[in-house]
Amino acid sequence: MRKIVYYVASSVDGYISGIGGDVSKFVYEGQAVEKYLNDLKSFQTVIMGRNTYEFGYKFGVKPGDPSPVYAHMKHYIFSNKLKFENQKTQVEIKKLVPEEIDRIKANSPTDIYLCGGGKFAGWLLAHKKIDILKVKLNPLIISRGIKLFEGVETTYLLHLNECEPFDNGMQIMTYEIHYP
Repeated sequence: MRKIVYYVASSVDGYISGIGGDVSKFVYEGQAVEKYLNDLKSFQTVIMGRNTYEFGYKFGVKPGDPSPVYAHMKHYIFSNKLKFENQKTQVEIKKLVPEEIDRIKANSPTDIYLCGGGKFAGWLLAHKKIDILKVKLNPLIISRGIKLFEGVETTYLLHLNECEPFDNGMQIMTYEIHYP
């Protein structure tokens, strides 16, 4: 079965965006970003929650279309409410149930890229569905906004597999998640 990889930018204090989805202070160039974009090429499947998908509208994604950044990937958007009038075949809406995640993991040709979303990531973590956490640690403190994992009430142990320092003070840390 394929692994779900939560590959996400975070501030040092654990936020993936500031208030109102503000991501303007995150690093968008340099070696770490180049590595991330290159790493994305290895994924053929992306999963995300409704909020993350709709966040893409700010960057030109049209409802029902795949994200241009992940155009080579099959998109699964998890929502119990979202519907599109014109939905591309590359985009599927799935109900927010753990069995849907299991089906995708069983059928994906590659590991699965979890594209952001603190709420969705928190839900996946609570259901023990995330296998790898790759944090693009940005050298900033945001103090308020969307957490890396929203609504998490359990402690999870992580095993650091790799830590790569980059220019601009960035680091990419790869963790394996150990579930209680």
